[in-house]
Amino acid sequence: MLKDKIEYPKVNSSIVKEHGLSNDEYKKIIDILNREPNFVELGIFSVMWSEHCSYKSSIKMLKTLPRSGGKLLVDAGEENAGLVDLGDGLATSFKIESHNHPSAVEPYEGAATGVGGIMRDVFTMGARPIANLNSIHFGSPQNKKTKNLLRGVVKGIGGYGNCIGVPTIGGQTSFDESYNGNILVNAMTLGLVNKNKIFYSKAAGVNKPVIYVGSKTGRDGIHGASMASATFDDKIEEKKPTVQVGDPFTEKLLLEACLELMKDNSIIAIQDMGAAGLTSSSVEMASKGKLGIELDLSKVPCREENMTPYEIMLSESQERMLIVLENGKENQAKKIFEKWNIDFAVIGKTTDSKKIELVFDKQKVAQIPIQLLAENSPLYDRKWKKTKLPQKIKFKKEMFKQLNLVDCLKKILSNPNISDKQWIWDQYDHTVMGDTIQKPGGDSGVVRVHGTNKAIAASVDSSASYCYSHPLTGGKQIVCESWRNLISVGAKPIAITNCLNFGNPEKEKNMGEFVECVEGISEASKYLNFPVVSGNVSFYNETKDKGIKPTPAIGGVGLIKDYQNMITMDFKKEKNLVLVLGKTKGHLEQSIFAREILDEKKGPPPEINLFNEKNIGTTLINLINDKLVESVHDVSLGGIIIAVSKMCIKGKKGIKFDKIKNLINIFEYYFGEDQGRYIVEIAKSNESKIIKILNDNSVHFDKLGTITKKDIIINNEPILTVDDLLNYNKNWLREYMVN
Repeated sequence: MLKDKIEYPKVNSSIVKEHGLSNDEYKKIIDILNREPNFVELGIFSVMWSEHCSYKSSIKMLKTLPRSGGKLLVDAGEENAGLVDLGDGLATSFKIESHNHPSAVEPYEGAATGVGGIMRDVFTMGARPIANLNSIHFGSPQNKKTKNLLRGVVKGIGGYGNCIGVPTIGGQTSFDESYNGNILVNAMTLGLVNKNKIFYSKAAGVNKPVIYVGSKTGRDGIHGASMASATFDDKIEEKKPTVQVGDPFTEKLLLEACLELMKDNSIIAIQDMGAAGLTSSSVEMASKGKLGIELDLSKVPCREENMTPYEIMLSESQERMLIVLENGKENQAKKIFEKWNIDFAVIGKTTDSKKIELVFDKQKVAQIPIQLLAENSPLYDRKWKKTKLPQKIKFKKEMFKQLNLVDCLKKILSNPNISDKQWIWDQYDHTVMGDTIQKPGGDSGVVRVHGTNKAIAASVDSSASYCYSHPLTGGKQIVCESWRNLISVGAKPIAITNCLNFGNPEKEKNMGEFVECVEGISEASKYLNFPVVSGNVSFYNETKDKGIKPTPAIGGVGLIKDYQNMITMDFKKEKNLVLVLGKTKGHLEQSIFAREILDEKKGPPPEINLFNEKNIGTTLINLINDKLVESVHDVSLGGIIIAVSKMCIKGKKGIKFDKIKNLINIFEYYFGEDQGRYIVEIAKSNESKIIKILNDNSVHFDKLGTITKKDIIINNEPILTVDDLLNYNKNWLREYMVN
């Protein structure tokens, strides 16, 4: 019989509801236990069966993604992070994960602990973190909360990453009114590991010591996983106690201590205490090994007095790890952690009971069959509604006659979603460790693999407007955008990680957006041989019944075999030629031009042609490797003229545009967001050779123009200088944050 000296509330229907469990789910718990659960057990079930931990509404679709094969060393979802073979005995571990709700409640700590958590997922695999990225999304700039949320999130990301000494090499920031109630904070980390020193979370062997290391356990973060699986209401401020508090200095010590211990054969299994804390780490380790686990919670290092078993098991205090050691290695491990001034305690052992058994003050306070807890969570086949492809918009010629090209360009360059984000990345240390060779602001960040000629490129992308208009097309687009961003720096795309941010899955429309976005991601990933290695699903991004636009974020990773082949977007030399690879049809629907200039938000997103994406990208990477290309930038938000403008700004050069030969008007040509295109700078001496290669590979191209000293020239008329472009693009965010 289970006993506990502590008086807990009696488990009843209201208590069950407070824990985020339905009546049916509670009945299932009773069936599993063959009795009523006590309060501690109810808490354990509530976090393990939360959407955040169990993926009960999403796992069916996630299994349709390409999650194995190729250079993948572990299947997606099997470990804390993905692993991809880099050759020569090296591998990269990477993952992206959300910390949306905590960041909305407490922006600094929410963002900071998001960065800390994703780094632990990576170094748990034995990989030293070498780069961070992020994808952050905020409400309308006019919303009264946006500025403070942005300031807090950016400060939190920088504060944690800078302190621990890992460079932030890239990211994405957007503004949209759909995020007014729910901002999104997605953090990504890449690590580097020797293939013969990879560590896993699967426990093995009976009577093996279970070790707690890291910060002491406090009351912060209790019910964090449950909070992440619920919508917001007017009482958002009351949720602050569920937000974890981070300590990057302790994480740095924990990282070094763990990596030191990993140098010998002491560790059987290791797991970060992330969402659901000690509960999820212990259950998952034992479940993977088909073992039981016994924990004495009286031995858990606590920083607050009189903590209960319930609080200890559900706390999400940061900078903590759970380790299963080989017998006899305890003292050796203890010496290492004490040297790094990190708490160390033997708190339990593995068993053959196939149960999680919890003891506190010599009394058993919980006993649950592990497999039923971990693998028998409710799985839902949610109803969903298909999104029809919107009809194309017939833009009237009169609309364009009233427009001035220069005025349009100025307005879009200074748009919050186009404007320069240097104010953000200036707060991140992107050069620490000394291996960053392409900083934020390019198509992808790039870090050299220390001591080799290899380099790893990474980018993060999303496109909420496209996904909202037509989720299937939008899902394909973000994979292709990631592919293009890696190609644009000279990297061969190898794999992706995803963070899938959506509204309430119990609503058919929201669930339909999720299903079709995943279908699009899957289709594009399979065709491009660009598999998913890891990821995260964040549902219930809603406030007062109003959800976000579907925002799946794709973190793409590519390999540059020789970092000297890396390429940048800045225009290099006067009189060089500029080409646009890929066909321009002038698609304006869902473009930033349509939304900001024409005030038109309807219509379909641009089409995705996967054959062209693969063919053009493969041809271009070969041109880059043969050193036939001087600069590259993919065409995305804002179309050709925005892509070219950014290349002008980066290179401090101008361009003389050739006369448009297409049948479309000047606005459609310059601002259309047709997919699968790149702006490429080439030397005139290589023109004939490059054109032959493009023709031989059936790659459509247009001659766009010639690089000038500083002027932007259209129809033989200078319209702006590169300094003008810089001023319009650079000032919005800085002025917004100062005023």
